[in-house]
Amino acid sequence: MKAVSLFSGGLDSQLAVCVVKEQGIEVVGAHFKTPFFGGDEHVAEAARNLGIELLVLDRSDEYLEVLKNPRYGYGKHMNPCTDCHGFMLKHTGHLMDDIGAKFIVTGEVLGQRPKSQNKAALRQVEKLSGYEGYILRPLSAKLLPPTIPELEGWVDRERLLDICGRSRLRQMELAEKYGLNDYPSPAGGCLLTQENFSRRLQKFMNAYPESKADDMYILRCGRHIYLSASSLLVVGRNQEENSRIQSLAKPSDYLLKVKAYPGPTGLLRVATRASREELTEAAAIVARYSDAREAGLALVQIRQPIGSEEEITVSPLAPSDTPASI
Repeated sequence: MKAVSLFSGGLDSQLAVCVVKEQGIEVVGAHFKTPFFGGDEHVAEAARNLGIELLVLDRSDEYLEVLKNPRYGYGKHMNPCTDCHGFMLKHTGHLMDDIGAKFIVTGEVLGQRPKSQNKAALRQVEKLSGYEGYILRPLSAKLLPPTIPELEGWVDRERLLDICGRSRLRQMELAEKYGLNDYPSPAGGCLLTQENFSRRLQKFMNAYPESKADDMYILRCGRHIYLSASSLLVVGRNQEENSRIQSLAKPSDYLLKVKAYPGPTGLLRVATRASREELTEAAAIVARYSDAREAGLALVQIRQPIGSEEEITVSPLAPSDTPASI
């Protein structure tokens, strides 16, 4: 008997695997990676510690369409939780069919999130997935209607659990029982639940409505300053972000760096081609965040990954003249 488990690497998803494996069932983990969540290094390590195969699924462009038009709307920010869970379970179900598994496992806990994990929301998620009856939530199964895996005797319902609510006490006790010592905190996994990131995302989608999901990794780093409605300057805040910005540059982007002074890397993204005024303003802002800010003038290199390269001299902007970042 084989099951496929939606696997975030968090404590609940690890416990769900443990409860099902305890009944002699082989479990394969399915982990979703998008610009907004997933892909963390600890996930693979958690799967290794549990002794399960991990399959990483990147369905980012398809997910972006769900994000733009969620059937059940957004949460507090730009988090379409019901549609998101339905999307992941649908694709986990496709994987289940491909690898010959019999049912889907999730670590969802009834009542843990009042809006997205109540009984009505869980039913909505199942309908969206197209796999009604085949989704087992072992941590709260005794509080929910029996699923096909239980009715068919593939799993013993009496050995499943009845966890409910936001308290983590039961989960922590189970973690000790199963020897799970290293797991992330329950908060902060999805960037779409964060107010500042949601503002960035909405602004970006308005500026570049044709963007693909890969274009949105730039939202995860740097200061974001809009020079116009469709002209974005991203300025690194440390060496790691500077390297990340360079790696995310598209052929049409402009990379800016002050010469002769330590400072950030800037990335200018425009809808068509940058004007001389935009390049000059971007260079002055990048110089303002460099060690050249006390100098009267700064020499800034501007280049495109595939294309032109030039150097211009600018006066670093004063902090009071620098546009606000988001």
